[in-house]
Amino acid sequence: MTEYEKAMRPEDITRLFVERSNAGDAAGVAELYEQDAVLAYPPGSQTVGREAIRELWAKVLANRPRFEPEEPLPTLISGDLALTSTPPRDGAGARAQVVRRQPDGSWLRLLDQPEFTLPAR
Repeated sequence: MTEYEKAMRPEDITRLFVERSNAGDAAGVAELYEQDAVLAYPPGSQTVGREAIRELWAKVLANRPRFEPEEPLPTLISGDLALTSTPPRDGAGARAQVVRRQPDGSWLRLLDQPEFTLPAR
């Protein structure tokens, strides 16, 4: 099994996501999530669990999309939970993740909302 760099700060996850996605590494992307994580993607649905997230990213990355780093907004931390977010370059509204500190001090995504869009008025 590949030994992946761990996110030692909540903000590291976004950087690692971009690096692994651009390398076409769906398994590496999935390793950024807890075993029972919930990803709100594709839009309007949920993908639950690390293995399902890996399968989803394998399909997405097969098209070789290119991700650009996004500057993170300030992280909110309460104990072993943190809220990370970025204002997306693609105009998706916002991205937000709840991450949890692991026993070894690293962080993994628990909840991932990659796209928020404003409600129609």
